[in-house]
Amino acid sequence: MKKILITLIAPIALFFGSCGGHSTEEESTENLKEIKVPVSGDSLSIMVPNTLQGSVEITEQAWGATEIKIGTQFQVSIEPNEGDIALQKSDIEGNDIYKFQRYITDEPTLLCWESKIPDMEQSNFHFYMIHKIGKNSYVVKDIDSGEAYSENDVKIMIDAAKRLKDKSAEAPNS
Repeated sequence: MKKILITLIAPIALFFGSCGGHSTEEESTENLKEIKVPVSGDSLSIMVPNTLQGSVEITEQAWGATEIKIGTQFQVSIEPNEGDIALQKSDIEGNDIYKFQRYITDEPTLLCWESKIPDMEQSNFHFYMIHKIGKNSYVVKDIDSGEAYSENDVKIMIDAAKRLKDKSAEAPNS
């Protein structure tokens, strides 16, 4: 009797367990909010976590970059630029103030690294990413504002940068 009952209940439980759920895509954006970002005339958007503390500040800089700040732990700059990973690595490794410690990520379009000010305990983490959208290239990086970003802070900024997209391409044809 127990075998029959388990045999009948298992498929029913699996059926109801799979109904009403969210797809992977929905789950991955469920706790995110979209922020529209103008970058040198381009209409872009970036997805950031709802959990970030602070108000959203967007500043367009004279040199073409747009800065997005949410509190002190999420500060990203986006600028239209082809970028240069090799040059960036040279700058990182030659920095006399923030001494390079190690690369967490070293890829053709993404660098994430740890640095330290000599005689200071706290590490500081940074990232530099080249993000292509269609024919356009953007450099997305943390803002060096004197804030010490944790490795987790930078991972959140990188995840957001990877979701950067062109909103003008999504405009419906009228």
